[in-house]
This record gives sequence, structure tokens and C-alpha cells, in this order.
Amino acid sequence: MLFKISNLIVRYEGAEILKSISLEVQKNEIVTLIGSNGAGKTTTLRTISGLKNPASGEIWFAGKRIDRILPQEIVKMGIGHGPQGRALFPYMSVLENLRLGSYLRRDRDGIHKDLEMIFEHFPKLRERKYQQAGTLSGGEQQMLVIGRALMGKPRLLMLDEPSLGLSPLIIQEIGRVVLEINRGGTSVLLVEQNARLALKLAHRGYVLETGTVVLQGKTENLLNDVRVKRAYLGQ
Repeated sequence: MLFKISNLIVRYEGAEILKSISLEVQKNEIVTLIGSNGAGKTTTLRTISGLKNPASGEIWFAGKRIDRILPQEIVKMGIGHGPQGRALFPYMSVLENLRLGSYLRRDRDGIHKDLEMIFEHFPKLRERKYQQAGTLSGGEQQMLVIGRALMGKPRLLMLDEPSLGLSPLIIQEIGRVVLEINRGGTSVLLVEQNARLALKLAHRGYVLETGTVVLQGKTENLLNDVRVKRAYLGQ
């Protein structure tokens, strides 16, 4: 087991945002977490990253409990986070943003190799590597968010709404790269409102509603579930 959450409860100003949720990600898996706005998807990822403290429950990664350690230690252990909203440093260049993703690493040759790998995944970032991040298109900014997270050399990559606000063509490109990253040996925890995209990319999925996991299983089963079709696929 690469990653596991057990009975996680997270509160904000006295209200329970996550209500004893449990989920897991195996090595080399893509797992998606889908749900409507306010379901608790982003809170789940922020808690895993150490940006939010749980009230109770446990988070395990690679055999170690991580729910009470600092965010930078979680990154060092091998969890990368591509946050919602394309949170970049807008006045820094594409290259500077990417290099910031590797700030905890000391393997110079490995950093250079991973930088080249990201430029192979996203050729447009190579073309614009000296351009300010804030001047990129929405799709290019999302590519940069993913690339920066990959520069930490994660074993588990968490992506929060990578398709949000993008054109169908760019969404298709992002989906292709997520699959390539996974085939390269990185597990992925994908948070998406675009349920159709998420369920096509992932091996397994969890459906989160008002802080509770209400459905889980293989994605082919979720795609055929009447409740998922009605609530998330418009059928």
C-alpha cells in the first residue's frame, strides 16, 4: 500500500468538513476523488499536504504516518501537490517557477533530467521558459503547475481540478500527460469536477458528498452507476 487515509475528520470553525473519510492509493494507480463544490475535495488534498490539521484520523504514506508532520517533510517524502487555482509566482519566469519545485532536492543531475522530462511533456513550457508565469495562457499555467509539482520528484502526485476553465483541446492534452506520468511510475490522486474526464483517466474512484464518501469502486463500475450518471454525468 503506497498511501492510505483512515477515518479522517477535519473541522473548520467548528463545522465538520470531512466526516471520517477513508481512501487509499496503490502503487502505479490513478485514483480520482469526484464531487460537487463544497464536498471537501480540496480540503482532503490540503490536509494530506500538511496545510490543514485533522481533528482525528490517520494518513499513511510509504509505511509512515504523516498527518502530524510539516508540509516540507511531506514533500521530501515524495508527495507532490498541484493546487487548485494555478497558484504560481506570476512575476517569476517559467524556469524559475519550475526550479522552485525542486528546492528541497540536492541532486543537480537529477533536477536537470527532470526539467528536460517536463519540457518533453509540455513543449510549450520550453518555448516560454524565460517568460513570466503570469503572462501565460490558462492552459500553459496549468501545465506549469503540474510541472512544478513534478520537480519535487513525487511518488504520489495530487492534482486539484487541473481541467478547470480550460478548452476541450487543452483538457485532452492535460489528460494525456497525466496518463504518461502514471505510466512512468508515479501514482496520481486526481480531484476533479469533470467527472467524465476523471473516471476515464483513473483506475478507481471515490465520490465525496458533503464530506462523506458515498460511493467507491473501479471507474468502469462508477461510470455505469445510475447515481453517478444522474448527479455527475448529466444522464
